[in-house]
Amino acid sequence: MALLANKIILLFGRSSGIGFGIAEVGLKSGAATVIVASSNEERIQGAVKRLQEGKFGAGEVKGFSVDAKDEAAVNNLLTDVGEVDHIAWSAGDNLPLGFPNIALDVMKFAFDVRFWGAVVVAKNSKFRAGGSFTLTTGTVLLKPSKAWSLAVAITGAIDSFTRGLAVDLAPVRVNSVCPGFELSSEQVDMILADTAEKLLVKHVTGPDAIAEAYLFLMK
Repeated sequence: MALLANKIILLFGRSSGIGFGIAEVGLKSGAATVIVASSNEERIQGAVKRLQEGKFGAGEVKGFSVDAKDEAAVNNLLTDVGEVDHIAWSAGDNLPLGFPNIALDVMKFAFDVRFWGAVVVAKNSKFRAGGSFTLTTGTVLLKPSKAWSLAVAITGAIDSFTRGLAVDLAPVRVNSVCPGFELSSEQVDMILADTAEKLLVKHVTGPDAIAEAYLFLMK
């Protein structure tokens, strides 16, 4: 059953891991077009190639390079793309740790991408009827660790923004997904094994499983 037949999905953020997983499940669910937008041109092209070669569906795959901190660039992209059905926001590098021994400019940079970038997209996007906007937080919001104060602040800001945005963008559906530790090719096996042992379920999930949560919120 093509749950996303004729839909246009716009993804902001990592073109690997969760972002790639969302693109994959979107195509498998019949999306007409999946657009991947990220700051790393090389990774974007790699992701587009993998999605096309994977033959996950008949939908078209497009990739655009855009700096989430650059409001003008983001607005230009949104203008070029036009109306979309669903947007998923997972932009941003790993959350900065080590507070308070961390430079202020690093803190500001993290907020500029993860929070203010999402604000710009929410402010300027055009949705079709039945559309949705899904943001990304993290389990650190619920269970912070030592030296993670900034990470908690960023995810908390996104969580609060989601609640207000659901009112301001209605009837567009606004939600956030709160992923735990994600298994991807970028992690080291030893770290993964140690992390998994500390989890109640004794395993680390993969981006495909997390992507299913985004798909559910698009339906």
